[in-house]
Amino acid sequence: MKPVGIGIIGCGNISAAYLKAAKSFPVLAIRALGDQRREAAEARGAEFGIPVSSVEDILADPQIEIVLNLTIPAAHVEVGLRAVEAGKHVYGEKPLGIDFRDATRLTAAAAQRRLRVGSAPDTFLGGGHQTAREFLDAGRLGQPVGGTAFFMCPGHERWHPDPAFYYERGGGPMLDMGPYYITDLVNLLGPVARVAGLSPEPRATRTITSQPRNGETIAVEVATHVAGALQFANGAVVNMAMSFDVAAHKHVPLEVYGTEGSLLVPDPNHFGGEVAFLPKGGEWTPVPVELPYADGNYRSLGLADMAAAIRQERPHRASGDLALHVLEVMEAFGRSNETGRFIEIETRPERPEPLGRDAPLDRL
Repeated sequence: MKPVGIGIIGCGNISAAYLKAAKSFPVLAIRALGDQRREAAEARGAEFGIPVSSVEDILADPQIEIVLNLTIPAAHVEVGLRAVEAGKHVYGEKPLGIDFRDATRLTAAAAQRRLRVGSAPDTFLGGGHQTAREFLDAGRLGQPVGGTAFFMCPGHERWHPDPAFYYERGGGPMLDMGPYYITDLVNLLGPVARVAGLSPEPRATRTITSQPRNGETIAVEVATHVAGALQFANGAVVNMAMSFDVAAHKHVPLEVYGTEGSLLVPDPNHFGGEVAFLPKGGEWTPVPVELPYADGNYRSLGLADMAAAIRQERPHRASGDLALHVLEVMEAFGRSNETGRFIEIETRPERPEPLGRDAPLDRL
């Protein structure tokens, strides 16, 4: 298979994870790195031995077919639109955008030009989550009834060197961590039909305790504790809480319940992890994870699947439609809190095809 040329725009922290994982996928040919901060691109280019270009040159390069958009969330839509206008497919870091209606501009523009949009997270393609998907698809859980999804921590100012953007518009625990959980739930259960959400008023400021900004005070513009419920089109109801205000908790990140038992699903921020099943009236037993991409950090897997899908002329799994649906669901929590009503979800993406036991993408 002819490799697909990739140009990366945005060379922050997450770019290193993508570049390390991309080495596992020969379908990806990283052609150039670019960033508005030239020094950031040059540092990453020196680290990985990849040429550095201006953003304009990346968009104009005919050897680049996909722009990998690793800019900050507030820039995802605008950078994605520039890529589409330049005739490139675009795959972006999560979330697709910070505003649902604004993000529809990107998916609509790409569709008009017959270009593809893809988006992280792609952890749901990992062997642990695909094992859980295979288990549900086989009917082992019976009729899905519900589940729980929890990410709760004290806040990223404890460890991140520059955490202010987590508390600005486009940040917060829902847009930061919600994509992992909701995307995996859609992978397991199908699309969401409606949302109920609640959120207390956040603290007005936070104090950074990490270096190098230890002791600085930052303003908080977003909800930092969001809870509620998702009702899926299949009827299942999942309780969800995303928080930067919880000292500690003992909830498993993700569980799914059915009429015939309960299933523990791995942490959706990772590709692998424990899968376990408790049949009705029985005990917890491990479910063997034998599918690929469960033993490491494969944060270019969705991009590799999209690149292969372009060559094979098939749908890709971490799609723009899926990411747009997830963004609409996340936004619905705030709308529900503000209005005191259920929010009906308009989008209905196709459930992604399972990755299953096909030839791994690292051998294409």
